[in-house]
Amino acid sequence: MKTRVTECLGIEYPIIQGGMAWVAEHNLAAAVSKAGGLGLIGAANAPADWVRSEIRKAKEMTEKPFGVNIMLLSPYAEEVAKVVVEEGVKVVTTGAGSPEKFLPMWKEAGIKVIPVVASVALAKRMERSGVDAVVAEGCESGGHIGELTTMALLPQVADAVEIPVIGAGGAGDGRGVAAMFMLGAEAVQIGTRFVVANESIVHENYKKKILSAKDIDSVVTGRSTGHPVRTLRNKTTREYLRLEKEGASFEELENLTIGGLRKAVMEGDADRGSVMAGQIAGLIKKEQSCKEIIDELMAETIGIVKERSSWVK
Repeated sequence: MKTRVTECLGIEYPIIQGGMAWVAEHNLAAAVSKAGGLGLIGAANAPADWVRSEIRKAKEMTEKPFGVNIMLLSPYAEEVAKVVVEEGVKVVTTGAGSPEKFLPMWKEAGIKVIPVVASVALAKRMERSGVDAVVAEGCESGGHIGELTTMALLPQVADAVEIPVIGAGGAGDGRGVAAMFMLGAEAVQIGTRFVVANESIVHENYKKKILSAKDIDSVVTGRSTGHPVRTLRNKTTREYLRLEKEGASFEELENLTIGGLRKAVMEGDADRGSVMAGQIAGLIKKEQSCKEIIDELMAETIGIVKERSSWVK
């Protein structure tokens, strides 16, 4: 399946793995890239030396293109921005801000730059700045989210810009991938399904929480602070929502969740940790290798498109 995104990034399939903090490290990124998609190392709040090490480990595992996701609010963002150039990374995706200050350096190095956007206005601004594509991410996704759903956001962004658009938020199988293509995407970013991949280092308790999730098991906390986050329900989310309802301070709410994602991913505390996952978690019922996930996604997508096209006379 060829799109402008696969051609731009030099990948076989239009599937991009989300740059999830604590989850998206070299093992997962390399496995996704080896399987024909684009793997990402999530820099999150990690120091530059850690990111450099992860890049080098991924290079030892695959010669295929992979990228780094840079959270621009990180105190290490500027250092990491230089590391990706020094290490010859092919693709950078960004979140939590605008990458404009780094674009001249990245473009001179031949890096493809793809910001995540949650509005048409930001997508237009990114196109004017010279990025290669944008990820239109709806609020169905796990982790930090915007307000618009993918169903509403994606076609509006696709209509507003000429550069390729990648859909994200709410795709867990071939039906979701096909739907995003119909809405104007030329690739799809997948997060939650890769969390439970065999190559994912996530603790088994976290994986089991996703695999046993029902359709209504995700919840959004942090709306009162202006930093909404989607996770799976547990003791911490219940306490957080109670405190929000009672008008707790930002500091009190922050203290409740500090270190929560690491606690869930690394220690397996699915009751008190932050089990970030998208609304699509209820669809995911099995662990597979990254290759099996991508092969299945593509087979389902192509099958659905062919089947639905036969309806039109």
